[in-house]
Amino acid sequence: MIDLKIADGVAEVVLNAPEKMNALDEAALAGLASAYDDAAAAAARGEVRALLLRGEGRGFCAGRDISGVVPADDDVQGYLGGLVEPLLRKMSAFPAPTFAAVQGACLGVGLGLAIATDVVYVADNAKIGSPFANLGATLDSGGHWLFTERLGAHRTLDLIYTAELMGGAEAVRSGLFSRAMPADELLESTRAIVARAASGATGAFVASKELVAAIRDRRLGLWESMAEENAAQAELCGSADYAEGFKAFQEKRKPVFRGAAT
Repeated sequence: MIDLKIADGVAEVVLNAPEKMNALDEAALAGLASAYDDAAAAAARGEVRALLLRGEGRGFCAGRDISGVVPADDDVQGYLGGLVEPLLRKMSAFPAPTFAAVQGACLGVGLGLAIATDVVYVADNAKIGSPFANLGATLDSGGHWLFTERLGAHRTLDLIYTAELMGGAEAVRSGLFSRAMPADELLESTRAIVARAASGATGAFVASKELVAAIRDRRLGLWESMAEENAAQAELCGSADYAEGFKAFQEKRKPVFRGAAT
């Protein structure tokens, strides 16, 4: 089950099947895509300025729900290429800053959900890696890219061959995710950070989000990146938030941002 709650400019998307560690079948993927569509529509109306993704219970997401999968009949390409990849692209392109709070299992498709999120905070009890060695399957949902990009080829294949899992603190030290926190503080701390982001100049945040994605996906060099920064800044210069930020600085007060890019 996927829950969506919108309040005070924040959309909170909850993977709510704790009895199966929030593992995702086809119906759950469709529900998650629908929740992001609804949140994006609310963002277009100015009602959502940041999004938080979390999982209910002991784990964030244990990956695909394979409890009823018959390998001989399994449409793997349909599941991964037809459902998972479009969902991850949708999540990555969400028109506002996105955050994930990850506790316990974050594996397979669950790892993909984290990869597709802008900022990921992990609990010290998080379990991250490639547990597929005993299934005869391989890492999916962008895991090869993340591990090779951040850990290098040797450590990536070490994790894949051994099926050993990284804890939250190691994952952060290795550069996979943003911050590690005690499990009992993760959700409250993340919600506070998301609330602050939602009250910020989210139009400018989205401009940075798009620049970072371009640097990652198009491998921009320094001067290409600088040119795109210049263009983004010039566009933001005409926005109400840009004017408010400068005015508040000059008046020595806290700015009140509306979140619009124009």
